[in-house]
Amino acid sequence: MSAAPAPSDLQAIDSEHPGLPASGTGEDVIKQVGDNISPWLATHKRLMETPVPDYGHLLRFATFISPANSPARRPVELAQRSERLGFDFVTFQDHPYQSSFLDTWTLLSWVAARTERIGVSANVLNLPLRQPPAVLARAAASLDLLSGGRTSLGIGAGFYWDAVQAAGGRRLTPLQGVAALGEAIDVIRGIWDADMPGTLNADGEFYKVHGAERGPAPAHEIPIWLGAHKPRMQDLVGRKADGWLPSLPVMGPGGLPKGNAIIDDAARAAGRDPREITRLLNIFPDQQTPEALAQMTLQDGVSIFILASDDPDVLERFAAEAIPAVREHVARGRK
Repeated sequence: MSAAPAPSDLQAIDSEHPGLPASGTGEDVIKQVGDNISPWLATHKRLMETPVPDYGHLLRFATFISPANSPARRPVELAQRSERLGFDFVTFQDHPYQSSFLDTWTLLSWVAARTERIGVSANVLNLPLRQPPAVLARAAASLDLLSGGRTSLGIGAGFYWDAVQAAGGRRLTPLQGVAALGEAIDVIRGIWDADMPGTLNADGEFYKVHGAERGPAPAHEIPIWLGAHKPRMQDLVGRKADGWLPSLPVMGPGGLPKGNAIIDDAARAAGRDPREITRLLNIFPDQQTPEALAQMTLQDGVSIFILASDDPDVLERFAAEAIPAVREHVARGRK
């Protein structure tokens, strides 16, 4: 395995995502399928005739910090700084096979214990190495109970399959990865539904659960955010997830409205209100003006901006200058 980037160095180790810190999201797991996306093309053409509106969600901000393990205290200190600066969440990428990274779930637990207010989430968990889903569900519920309702569950279908397999995970095709993630979401929600009578049973292709006890229920309704850039993953967001978490540097022109169109149509087809789905976005420092970010809220519905940086000065400058400016522009635009 290649060495992890230093805490202040967010150079890519993901060859598919130039300039993006490796996230293990599986967000591009569909790219090799041939992109036969005819089920979405008509929807996209129809919905794109009308601009995607602001979904009216509360505007929030987060940080995206490298879980580098040398020094091990560094990501924790940056998380604490994020809290002091007023960020709403702190997030970490997940690479269980990366020896120069702290284990993300352990880090989330430690950060939650060392902070008081800020929310915690992976950005996003590598599902094939966070098995089985029923145990992941209990881990998330436990962290939510211990942290007082501060846990969100960011998940991806998996990526870096050679590394996943080397660490003992099951290698899946892109289509299998999406299907497995959909099954996992059902199992996770079933475990969390502690008030449902009877045990949990699921007979999926990838995950089979027979007579599993439900619970514990989390302290609050943990949102499930999916890292997704391709149509089939976006369709899954619309059908089953609570949030869409793409990365702006990866998206092509029009990526936000195109993704929103697919997600919204999938949500409606599943009997859901598209406004229930939070739109998040990973961003890099100094690549967008506050006005540009505000337009992404007003025109594309992004309500949680996640700043990828390990530089304390960058975090402080963004909190002091960019966040107030974005809030002002959005408030003005929503009048």
